[in-house]
Amino acid sequence: MVKKPTLKQRLGYFFDNFMSRGTVALIGGLGLVSLVIILVAGAIITLGGVTLAPAGSREPMGFVEAVWESLMRTFDAGTMGSDEGWGFRLVMLFVTIGGILIVSTLIGVLTAGVEGKLEELRKGRSQVLENGHTLILGWSPQIFTILSELMIANENQKKACIVILADRDKVEMEDEIRARVERRGRTRIICRSGNPIDITDLEIANPHTAKAIIILPPEGDDPDSQVIKTVLALTNKPDRRPDPYHMVTQIRDPKNLAVVQMIGERDHLQALLSGDLIARVVAQTSRQSGLSMVYTELMNFGGDEIYFQEEPALVGRTFGEALLQFEDSAVIGLRFANGSVALNPPMDTRLLPGDSVIAISEDDDTVRLHHLDSVPVDEAAITSAVPVRRAPPERCLLLGWNACALTILRELDNYVPKGSSVLVVADTNLSPEAAEAADQLRRQRNAFKNQRLSFRSGDTTDRRLLDELGASAYDHIIVLSYAGLGVQEADAKTLVTLLHLRDIAGKDETPFSIVSEMLDLRNRELAEATRVDDFIVSDHLISLMMAQLAENAELMAVFTDFFDPEGSEIYLKPAADYVALGRPVNFYTVVEAARRRGQVAFGYRLAGEAGDKEKSYGIHTNPGKSEEVVFAENDRIIVLAED
Repeated sequence: MVKKPTLKQRLGYFFDNFMSRGTVALIGGLGLVSLVIILVAGAIITLGGVTLAPAGSREPMGFVEAVWESLMRTFDAGTMGSDEGWGFRLVMLFVTIGGILIVSTLIGVLTAGVEGKLEELRKGRSQVLENGHTLILGWSPQIFTILSELMIANENQKKACIVILADRDKVEMEDEIRARVERRGRTRIICRSGNPIDITDLEIANPHTAKAIIILPPEGDDPDSQVIKTVLALTNKPDRRPDPYHMVTQIRDPKNLAVVQMIGERDHLQALLSGDLIARVVAQTSRQSGLSMVYTELMNFGGDEIYFQEEPALVGRTFGEALLQFEDSAVIGLRFANGSVALNPPMDTRLLPGDSVIAISEDDDTVRLHHLDSVPVDEAAITSAVPVRRAPPERCLLLGWNACALTILRELDNYVPKGSSVLVVADTNLSPEAAEAADQLRRQRNAFKNQRLSFRSGDTTDRRLLDELGASAYDHIIVLSYAGLGVQEADAKTLVTLLHLRDIAGKDETPFSIVSEMLDLRNRELAEATRVDDFIVSDHLISLMMAQLAENAELMAVFTDFFDPEGSEIYLKPAADYVALGRPVNFYTVVEAARRRGQVAFGYRLAGEAGDKEKSYGIHTNPGKSEEVVFAENDRIIVLAED
């Protein structure tokens, strides 16, 4: 037989339920109790007539007046100090004691409620009500570069907002951003705590109204799985918006790229294959000093950026003619009306209605035609056609090993002359990946057509080993960060190796290029002391690209073309191949000299400024075409060319 609850149990159960309703319910309950006490006291005084009226009063107190007197005593216990008449005093004492208890409790409830609300705000669980914001899902060191770039991009906007949703404490995120990111413009940064793969938590960041969503992979062994889950959570929300999301992310394992693209086929999902991109940049940069700075200049928002501009006045004219029609912008390619992109297309390609030029410019409103009666080209300064030089075989030394190494070797094979060789040296005791390197190279040996591969185990920070290898006899040296080590430990070993290599290079008359991969952007400043030709900060470069794509999705086709070994790539070629040295020439002349070779010139590098950080290590992209410059022996012209 079921025992019925007692009245005490029922009252206790009711009280528990009532207390669980929160601060507002508690305030309402206390207010109701206060009202009952005040009304009861008012009724007693009224019914008591003259007996319970204050001493000296010959008439009974009215109900409203009695209620008012009771109310005053609940607010201020000192009010009853002037009361007279014991009947009246006893009633007011009852009211005052009740008021003290209730007001004290009310203060405690309000304090707890305010503290609870502040704690809730500190946790970052309130919903974002922004429109047109950029949403970043996840947290990694890349976020600081992305935030800096997005704020620069939004400097000319009156209202811009970046929302971050990550599984971290809101206050900690805000503190780290405050310490590592310089605030620019009017961009507001809003942090919220939540798991990006949780559909309920995603709602906090309001992805429905975001103009772009950047998905950051976490640090760890399997970041791709987190990216895939986040994309699934976004695309499969029951109440997702009908319009496609614009999502930007990165993938490390090529096998996962197709999976992510399949999940986001309804949306505009752009996934960068980070390892492949970095490998291509390292391979290209190892053979051309300064190329990494060119890529950085093109991909950050600090200087000139890439824009698409439709110019009806150019319809019917050739691409070669369009190159010389812009004073403040450098045309590098065309986007055709069907959406396809071509960098450095044939010079006789004619622009049709709907076609746009792809230009490097300071801002979108600076891509404008300059209608000149005649182009100021100095014919006397243009160098006659340079005979094609047959490049000799190259020797490359690769120090260190990580997941990008094989891709770098495959990319090098696309550029080096036949008969070239690569020696890979890695410490097999340092990481499991390095221990497998020899077997991997042995299995991949037949996949290379232009270079011979060999492997040697050794400590790449050991000066005796570097001297024994004869580092100065190599044309190019690539230093990679070891996989499996912490970021700071890996960069520390890289720095030691670079210091030894620079010392070797300083004692050798035959220069060799040194390219290094760094993991932490902050270590680049330390590495500059080694005076190495180029640094590839992996996450930094990928972060720049993600920020660019978040602002302009059309750039994906341009970036893909940049890093594709087929077609035109960026080269830094001797200035003497284009114009006479030691005399002032304007950049119109340089562009014309490159045009006659089927190339697009869009900048130059001055060797005299190669060590000056303030002058971007001598890199000048999109110079004013009327500005004159005097080129010296080791200066380079930055061009888009097929070889």
